[in-house]
Amino acid sequence: MTDDEVGARLRHVRTLHGLSQRALAKRAGVVNSTISLIESGQTNPSVGALKRILDAVPIGLAEFFSLTPERTEKAFYAGEELVEIGKGRISYRQVGDSLFGRALQLLKERYEPGSDTGRVPLVHDGEEGGIVLSGRLEVTVDDERRVLGPGDAYYFSSRRPHRFRCVGPHPCEVVSACTPPTF
Repeated sequence: MTDDEVGARLRHVRTLHGLSQRALAKRAGVVNSTISLIESGQTNPSVGALKRILDAVPIGLAEFFSLTPERTEKAFYAGEELVEIGKGRISYRQVGDSLFGRALQLLKERYEPGSDTGRVPLVHDGEEGGIVLSGRLEVTVDDERRVLGPGDAYYFSSRRPHRFRCVGPHPCEVVSACTPPTF
């Protein structure tokens, strides 16, 4: 099983139990970033560490590895069915409740004025792209920085360090996609 598969499986189990990454980390006695790194496929936990995390759900290792979630054949989603996975002043509303077995993650993003993804650039496997619907979004990829407005778009390898920041007095809305779904 690859790191991505373990991460997707953990995300699926966590969301099935209605837990945020922070809540699961607290229950398991690990730092918040541990859950994020596992779910994004950036690290593969030891069996002991994974068991400790799963005990917090609770679910056993055998059940975890034998779990075969139903693939949804659902094709349409009402706005209120999008799943909020963001926090604070940035909203990430995901199409579909689980990414398990999916090759693409689709988000409707909303950045409040002045909000950003943090001083430390994001880096993960895959590719991502998006189109700004409203507002102004400053996108930094490596050392290149652009302010994008409605109708402007971005597309890059997610292995390149990147960050996003809402500039201007109005919220910014974006529709984005990431493959594989590592966000």
